[in-house]
Amino acid sequence: MTAGITLTDTANGTTAEHELAALQREHGRPLFALLLRLSDGDRQRAEDLVQETLVRAWQHPEALRADDFDSVRPWLLTVARRLAIDARRARQARPPEVGDAVLENARVCADHAERAAAALDVREAVKTLTPEHREVLVLVYFQGASVAEAAAALGIPPGTVKSRAYYALRAMRRVLPGYAADLR
Repeated sequence: MTAGITLTDTANGTTAEHELAALQREHGRPLFALLLRLSDGDRQRAEDLVQETLVRAWQHPEALRADDFDSVRPWLLTVARRLAIDARRARQARPPEVGDAVLENARVCADHAERAAAALDVREAVKTLTPEHREVLVLVYFQGASVAEAAAALGIPPGTVKSRAYYALRAMRRVLPGYAADLR
């Protein structure tokens, strides 16, 4: 690089594009190496910070005016270090980001409207059952009674409770949306 390069575009007071490219070629590797260490080896973050450092150079061409172009490096390294510190503080001030792999494995929860609609569908399906089937289903599935407890409460054998529960569920599958295809 030649000494005494003017880094200002006279039309708008900003660093000219070709001069910024020269600045990046001359100082980009040391900037990246510093920022890679300060970013704990995160290459993407280091590259982003190099770009942000060069944006600052573009915004402040007066800081780059010097008789010796190499004396620009300390200014760039200082700006880069401060940007890395600010970025680290910003990351610590907010919750950690979640990677895509975690989101792919996350359990999908239906929203409240979907749960309410499903509950209405189940209520309507239960109304279509015979009273005997409804009693067994309510005791075993909605109240959590065991087969023996339901049999004792209804005064019927446990086998009858199992049979009625089976046929009640089968009848409900016929009327509930999305379950008819499961039956053969």
